Amino acid sequence: SSPPGCTMSPRAPTDPLRRRVAKLLLLLLQLCAQGHTPHGSPPPRSCPAACICTSDLLSCSRQTLQRVPRALPPTATTLDLSHNALTQLHDRWLAALPHLEALHISHNQIKDLSPQAFHNASYLRHLDMSSNHLHAVETHYFDALVSLEELLLYNNRITRVDENAFTKLSGLRKVYLSWNNLTTFPFHSVQGLGNYSLRTLDLSSNSLSSIPVEELATLPENIRNGLYLHNNPVRCSCPLYLMLQRWKQRGFSSVKDFFEEHTCKVSDNVPRSLIKFLKYSHMFENCSAGPEDMHPVPFPVMVGQTLLLACNTSLPATATTYMWISPHHEPIKHPGNSNRSLEVYHNGSLKITAAKPWHSGVYVGLAINSPRNFSRLCEVNVTVHYPKPDGETFSTGLTTLLGCIVSLLLVIIYLYLTPCRCLSCCKKPAPLSLPQECSAQSSILSTTPPATDGPNRKVSANKHVVFLEPVRETQNGKIRLALGEDFPDVKHPKVLQLKSDSESISSVFSDTPIMS
Repeated sequence: SSPPGCTMSPRAPTDPLRRRVAKLLLLLLQLCAQGHTPHGSPPPRSCPAACICTSDLLSCSRQTLQRVPRALPPTATTLDLSHNALTQLHDRWLAALPHLEALHISHNQIKDLSPQAFHNASYLRHLDMSSNHLHAVETHYFDALVSLEELLLYNNRITRVDENAFTKLSGLRKVYLSWNNLTTFPFHSVQGLGNYSLRTLDLSSNSLSSIPVEELATLPENIRNGLYLHNNPVRCSCPLYLMLQRWKQRGFSSVKDFFEEHTCKVSDNVPRSLIKFLKYSHMFENCSAGPEDMHPVPFPVMVGQTLLLACNTSLPATATTYMWISPHHEPIKHPGNSNRSLEVYHNGSLKITAAKPWHSGVYVGLAINSPRNFSRLCEVNVTVHYPKPDGETFSTGLTTLLGCIVSLLLVIIYLYLTPCRCLSCCKKPAPLSLPQECSAQSSILSTTPPATDGPNRKVSANKHVVFLEPVRETQNGKIRLALGEDFPDVKHPKVLQLKSDSESISSVFSDTPIMS
């Protein structure tokens, strides 16, 4: 026990331990200050001073940057460098961003790209280089972006697009080249891309003076549906007008969404002679449809049947190969598709074995003379029907006609066949009892006798009434109504009150006039 007046501190035994922990912490702080960690790993990169960093977003927009910041956090999946003063991108500058998926470099002053500017960016899917100073799209610009899906190049100064600029971009879905200075475009270069994923090609608001209609006719339907050509000074021609009218009839978005913006130039000598030729189409009323503008040939077939599609062609078989585009945008060459339900012969014929409902649609036959020379041969609209049941002997039209005839006969019988065969008994009913012959046409409305009986008694409260047509009689060539004379107590022209011996109220129904 402790002596009186002395107290022992409970933390005293732990003072040596606390001193050791404090020394260890001080040592760690000194190591961190010298830029070294116990395990020797490099420190994480800090966010550039002119940027805003989040978990996976790096925004350096509107900072008047003339070069890309060097220290970039590797976790960024989106980088925004728009609205700056960048003039070039050095080689492999994206190596520090291995997870980058979206890059925005719009509204800068970039004139061209180095051969390896986008190397080490294999995961990039979205690239926005709009509103720059690019003069061309070369082959090496984007060939390393194997995962690219959307490419925005509008509002530049592009005058030329190399025919191999997009050949390696198999996943490309949308390309925006509007508001540039293009006078021509290699449409055959995107022929193969349409068989994969390309859905939008915007060439609007350029300087295209002519459009190769025959070349566009060979493009897959999904590309033509998203091929925007409006607001170009294209030379007016009947083939161009008929092609766009056909696209409109088929509901292509490229024409339907910008119907009034499609213009053409009437005269080359008058630069401002542009007209909205789809809106004011009366100038092209004399244009006749050529073979390329005809509708697909209809080809109905029953389920399970085998059909053979062939296009008339005079091309030499030795130097020509054939390909068909299915309704599902699948290219089919010899010998056929994977499960051999569709087969292509060497002469260009397409065989559909055991037709199914999903085989319905438009098939496009193409001839290939070279890797980039496609020509359309024909289009066939296949419609697969189910066979009709064996017991169906009448067509719908015949059944409807028979139904109308039967209904008409029933109406005539109802109007002109008299239900009462004795005219005298139905002409004037007896005061006490109805004739035996008409008993079948009588309807007893009340079987309970009244409480009082007298010539001047009033009709009881539980009386019943019936509605009858007035009975007409012919006398001396005139028709006399029997209601006023024979039934003086009638208050309404179609209400009759009849009395019998048992004081019951009966009625005779007749829906048709009785003629003598």
